[in-house]
Amino acid sequence: MTDMKLRKLVLAALFAALCTVMTMVIQVPSPMQGYVNLGDCAVLLSAWVLGPWYGGAAAGLGSMLADLLSYPHYAPGTLVIKFTMAVAAAYIFEAMRERSGKLAAQLIGGAAAEIIMVLGYFGYASLWLGKGLAAAASIPGNLVQGVFGIAAGIAVYAVLDRSHVLARA
Repeated sequence: MTDMKLRKLVLAALFAALCTVMTMVIQVPSPMQGYVNLGDCAVLLSAWVLGPWYGGAAAGLGSMLADLLSYPHYAPGTLVIKFTMAVAAAYIFEAMRERSGKLAAQLIGGAAAEIIMVLGYFGYASLWLGKGLAAAASIPGNLVQGVFGIAAGIAVYAVLDRSHVLARA
């Protein structure tokens, strides 16, 4: 295993743990059996720092672990949704950052990821959990979480970028 692969694997494990902790520590309850948290900040950071596959694995597994410890019926959906979010955010970020700048790439990639999150949880709750159209009640809370995640992710990424931590990642 090359040093770069080992470094990415260790960082992926760190980001998975970060996704779990950031999802579980800051929780603002919402009326539809869920909560608004900082987990999406960690999901987006995983994508932007590690790229689509390592970032997707870290985001999916770390977020799923948080759900296994608090809302286990959401764990399978969370694994798929958060993985897909991170993959989309990473590919958009990589494709746009040189041409449009980091901030624009983060905003567009983050928005695409959060749309995946909102639609993904609506679909999972309505179809898989059998809530039907009642699952739409969670959309406003998920939108707030999405905006919060994008803003926090961009802020933390900027601090890491300015401190040159990302150059070594």
